[in-house]
Amino acid sequence: MSRQQSTPNLSRSNRTVAIACGGVFAMMVGAAYAAVPLYNLFCSVTGFGGTTQVADAESDMVIDRTITVRFDGNVNHALPWKFRPVHRSVTLKMGETAQLLYEATSTGTEPTVGTSTFNVSPPTAGIYFNKLQCFCFTEQRLEAGETVEMPVVFFVDPDMDNDPELKSVKEITLSYTFFPVEQPERPVAARVDKPAAETNL
Repeated sequence: MSRQQSTPNLSRSNRTVAIACGGVFAMMVGAAYAAVPLYNLFCSVTGFGGTTQVADAESDMVIDRTITVRFDGNVNHALPWKFRPVHRSVTLKMGETAQLLYEATSTGTEPTVGTSTFNVSPPTAGIYFNKLQCFCFTEQRLEAGETVEMPVVFFVDPDMDNDPELKSVKEITLSYTFFPVEQPERPVAARVDKPAAETNL
C-alpha cells in the first residue's frame, strides 16, 4: 500500500477515535450531573449518610421507648452569622412530635443569605428521623444585626424500635451547617418598580 493510500485511512481512524472519546466524555459529564439528584433521591429514601425523612403528618403511634435528640449548629467561615440551637437536647417517646428552635444572628454589616445542610448521627437512624417542618435547604435572608428563630418540628419513627442495629441507641444528634448563598434565588412573583415616568404611560 502506498503512503498516499494509508494517509486517508489513518485520518479516518483518528476521526473515529476522536468521536468515540468525545462521546465517552459527554456520557461521563451527563452521568456526573445525573448522579447528584439520583444520589439525593437515594439518600432521602433510604436515610443513607444520615439523611432525614420528610413527613406530612404526625405519627399515628407513640411507644414507651424514649430517645434523646441532641442539636448541633455550625456556620461556614464565609458566612458572618452566629447559629445555635436554643435548646441543646430533648428526650421524647418514639412517635411523639416535638418542636425545637434554632437561632441565627447576622454579625455582618449588610444583608446576607444562607442555606443549610443537615444530617443525623448515627447515620443509620436517618431513615427514622421525620421532619414535619424545617428551614433546611431553603434560603434564609438576614439583615445586618438581625436575629431570627428557626423552628424544627419532628418525630422519631417507632419502627426504629424494631431495627436490631439500633436497639441499643439512646441518642440521636441532629446537625445543621449554614453556608453562604452567592446568588440568592429571586422570587418568581418579585415586583420590579418602574420609574415614575413609565407608570404614567
